Amino acid sequence: MKFAPTAIPDVIVFEPTIFADKRGFFFESFNLRAFELATGLRPDFVQDNHSKSTRNILRGLHYQIRRTQGKLVRVIQGEVFDVAVDLRKRSKTFGCWVGVRLSAENKKQLWIPEGFAHGFSVMSESAECIYKTTDYYSHEYERCIAWNDPKLNIDWQIDCAPLVSPKDAQGVLFENAEVFA
Repeated sequence: MKFAPTAIPDVIVFEPTIFADKRGFFFESFNLRAFELATGLRPDFVQDNHSKSTRNILRGLHYQIRRTQGKLVRVIQGEVFDVAVDLRKRSKTFGCWVGVRLSAENKKQLWIPEGFAHGFSVMSESAECIYKTTDYYSHEYERCIAWNDPKLNIDWQIDCAPLVSPKDAQGVLFENAEVFA
């Protein structure tokens, strides 16, 4: 498995070694030793999530202010533009974002550590994402930053107004968001 840090070094792209032939393919979607080598972490993943969305759906920017979640995200059908925003106030990259195209075809995965907001836009007709989390979902600690925050100025790589949930439409501006010390 290959791995590479993004412009925000703690956010890492994992690219599996794929063994393919006329019968199909095989790859390891997670290997604890490779993950530990890349991140220096030994995560205790406690929950797997699976979502399906259609073209131009935008989900995010979500995070939990307590019971923080690290996420290992991959796409098993379609393609998304996956985004992580650094909310760690003491970080050199505080307020910066990175985006990576994840697809069923490229089989890349994105590690988003605790202390980041996460969101994605759907680039294909539909997309299914699965991701592992390091803590359980907690409604009381869930927060949402406005996907279209002018300070963050995220290029979601879609050419029309995205479809967002009512909850995501109520996201707060980055300057008013609860962040991590």
